[in-house]
Amino acid sequence: MPQETRFTKYQLDRFLQGEEFHSYRALGAHKEAYGGKTGYAFAVWAPFAKSVRVIGEFDNWEGSSFYMEPAGSSGVWEAFVPDAREGMLYKYMIETSAGKILYKADPYAFSAEQRPGTASRLADLSYEWGDNCWLRQRKEKNHFEQPLNIYEVHLGSWKQWGPRMEGRKEGEDPIFYSYEDFSRELVDYVKDMGYTHVELMPVMEHPFDGSWGYQITGYYAPTSRYGTPVQFKHLVDRFHQEGIGVILDWVPGHFCRDAHGLCQFNGSMLYESEEHIEWGTFKFDYGRPEVQSFLISNAIYWLEEYHADGIRVDGVSSMLYLNYGVGDDGEKRYNEKGGEENLEAVAFLQKCNDTIGTLFPDVFTIAEESTAWPLVTYPPEEGGLGFHYKWDMGWMNDTLKYCALDFPFRDGSHNLLTFSMMYAFNENFILPLSHDEVVHGKCSLIERMPGDYWREFAGLRLLFMYQMCHSGAKLNFMGNEFGQFIEWRFYEALEWFLLDYQTHQKHQNFVRAMNRFYLQQPSLWQQNYSWEGYQWIDADNRDQSILIFKRQGKEADDFSIILLNFQPDTYHDFKVGVPELGVYREVFNSDSNEFGGSGQINSEPVKTKEGTYHGYDQYLELTIPPIAGMVLVPETICKKPEKKAQEEGSVKEAAGDAVQTDSVPR
Repeated sequence: MPQETRFTKYQLDRFLQGEEFHSYRALGAHKEAYGGKTGYAFAVWAPFAKSVRVIGEFDNWEGSSFYMEPAGSSGVWEAFVPDAREGMLYKYMIETSAGKILYKADPYAFSAEQRPGTASRLADLSYEWGDNCWLRQRKEKNHFEQPLNIYEVHLGSWKQWGPRMEGRKEGEDPIFYSYEDFSRELVDYVKDMGYTHVELMPVMEHPFDGSWGYQITGYYAPTSRYGTPVQFKHLVDRFHQEGIGVILDWVPGHFCRDAHGLCQFNGSMLYESEEHIEWGTFKFDYGRPEVQSFLISNAIYWLEEYHADGIRVDGVSSMLYLNYGVGDDGEKRYNEKGGEENLEAVAFLQKCNDTIGTLFPDVFTIAEESTAWPLVTYPPEEGGLGFHYKWDMGWMNDTLKYCALDFPFRDGSHNLLTFSMMYAFNENFILPLSHDEVVHGKCSLIERMPGDYWREFAGLRLLFMYQMCHSGAKLNFMGNEFGQFIEWRFYEALEWFLLDYQTHQKHQNFVRAMNRFYLQQPSLWQQNYSWEGYQWIDADNRDQSILIFKRQGKEADDFSIILLNFQPDTYHDFKVGVPELGVYREVFNSDSNEFGGSGQINSEPVKTKEGTYHGYDQYLELTIPPIAGMVLVPETICKKPEKKAQEEGSVKEAAGDAVQTDSVPR
């Protein structure tokens, strides 16, 4: 088969140089007509192989019919199979330079055989999308100025059709929901709960359920556990049609060592550079241009073919450090500059983020980065990695440590609540309460809360209030929203039966109401990533474990006063200084009876009183609920005459000296 039917010299050169970012359009298996026959054209990168054959159901797996031809000296092999049809299984039969025979799945396969099978499957990705309105709006909006409240989901265990683990026979597989099932139930649920985005733990094909999708064999194939690639497209489409963004977890940090996957693909290290000490997997070779083309094309593929709105990059820390996972007794390595940074990985991440930003300027990338690496969310030209957002693991660790403390001991650890604001705007942060926090003996979130049953739920509501009102975007793992007591189990569904109990139902009602309230309050998200949107009122009340701060929208009169009480004490006539004279209204209170609280709310508008408090010239007297948070907004603002006159004079003076300038955001 002539190589011109699949590649131009320009394409091959770009692939070999690490600059071909749509390599999936030529490599892999594609339905084509050639020589008057319709079939599939195959192409695979396997340099230094002695021979490569494509085998499958179309030749009864014999391996004698379809030898592949090399495309010059590129290491790419090609073949056309006229009898290949959509849905057929196939593999590559690679004879190494040492004469060993390997049977490999297609690295660029669009679909895969359902585990425990390991073959690739021919697929047609044709689909008629219905999300044009969503994509148009996505281009028109600045995501930094929009609400970002993410529901993290593991599709295999959100819901299942089969019995719970207790009723399952040994070795019996779960009966998974399908992409079609999710397109009805999950989409409707996420919309009803008021989340803005869903984040899916890896949907790329993986052989072992227990890896949760983070050890991948098929980077271009949505897992066949739940259906076909087209059905997955329909799921994304349905989310978009309901106004919900889709973020996909992506794992360029390592891949599993299963024999049919990328591991020693041509008989030697090809995609990999070394073993990953932490997980027993293999690290990608970020310095190899063809691997760069493979990985960056993969990120682009999910954005282009599946209309993903964001990519969350897993395990960034393990990519950045040469000695990640190496203990004190291990042999340390250093780069050419004498540091421990993996310079090739840094350059790869910068290149990948830059490419995504160029081709899809309206999507975003997220780094799961747990160290103090600087400038993660700064552009590469400023020395940054180029991500848009970074998970704030420090906030997560400090907050969960504090919330697990029994109430008498909280005053001594007040700084755990306030320290995050020392660095809150160094990066664009997402506050994660993710799957990693409810596994491996860490306990569920509700189980970490001290006190009796009532106090546990009050504490969980307050935790979510603190997260929601803190600067930064939000992420919560499934099950947190109704207070599941057991840790997450990847092998069985969430305990939805808990919603038959009033306390869990009320907690879910609280999360739903809080999410919807968040959407209606621009002050909580319009200026989420700068000090313009946040101001302390009282950060130092450790004796009562109370935080008070102001969140500011873009309009001067659009602000919210947040008060969070982390003790089980109720206070009446509690004085809170506020920035403006007038009347304030409590618009949200986690202690409301409808949420399972004690009902200590401020049901009537509250008028300010004159007097200095918290550095302001006026204050409110409020009822402060136990283990709860509350939000107040100004209903009527009354400017003091002398203040108003002073402001008007300042405005006139400024106007006389004004010089028009261009404002260019960073």
